[in-house]
Amino acid sequence: MCVKSFWRKYFAHRGEAGRPGVQARPQVKELELSTQIHPWLSFRAMSSASGQPHASHSYETLKVSRVREKVFHVELNRPDKRNAMNSVFWREMVECFNKIAQDSECHAVVVSGAGKLFSAGIDLVEMGSVFMMVEGDDMARKAWNMRKKIREHQESFSVLEKEVDIGLAADVGTLQRLPRIIGNQSLVNELAFTARKMMAPEAESSGLVSRVFQDKQAMLEGAFELAADIAGKSPVAVQGTKINILYSRDHSVPEGLRYIATWNMSMLQTEDILKSAQAALEKKSPKDVVYSKL
Repeated sequence: MCVKSFWRKYFAHRGEAGRPGVQARPQVKELELSTQIHPWLSFRAMSSASGQPHASHSYETLKVSRVREKVFHVELNRPDKRNAMNSVFWREMVECFNKIAQDSECHAVVVSGAGKLFSAGIDLVEMGSVFMMVEGDDMARKAWNMRKKIREHQESFSVLEKEVDIGLAADVGTLQRLPRIIGNQSLVNELAFTARKMMAPEAESSGLVSRVFQDKQAMLEGAFELAADIAGKSPVAVQGTKINILYSRDHSVPEGLRYIATWNMSMLQTEDILKSAQAALEKKSPKDVVYSKL
């Protein structure tokens, strides 16, 4: 995975995740420098009030709002369908996050799901018909068009899905990302082969999520605070750190060291370092430093 990669790790709050009311943290995502972010508008002004729907974002399956300074909240918004992922969702996620990536006023994004569940996964009723009606004059051409559809969906948001229970192998990133995230191949095999539910306590102990909360509201507040903390840092430092973490994940240590050396030969010349050092000398909080926009 390269600089285009957008998702580091998927955290989903699970209303039925083990203990009553215990939910796992939704994902906090940092924006990449690249305009071709994977996958995941072109506007600059930010005028919506905190927590209110953003005027520049109007979607059928998503709700976008500003919840803190430089922090957006993207909410999967099909609670009556348990946020099941239909064809409109896959398209809107790509559109939404590509648009957010162009907004210099947004430094971090919190993703959650409306209602009790983050997402029930694929909308089998709609998506089943989409994939069963792939166009093509023969089997080879149908297969080629099927591959194109799969690649389109791979560019969108990936969560732990239950494809085994519906007769197919996970193809939007679960099998590729989960082993790297958990680091326990035996557990990954068990989850992939059985498609069983992973409850919140197990998700935390296995490293899939970093923390669990007593209820959804506490979870969102915790995520918003974390996102605000990240958004207040030097954007050059945060972006550089994320890009290099993702690069090093998919490359050897020597390759990662060479990459960061090349990266920092230019990025270390940022004025953000001087501003941070000056704040430290003056015993100011890092939150008091005003960094230039990217």
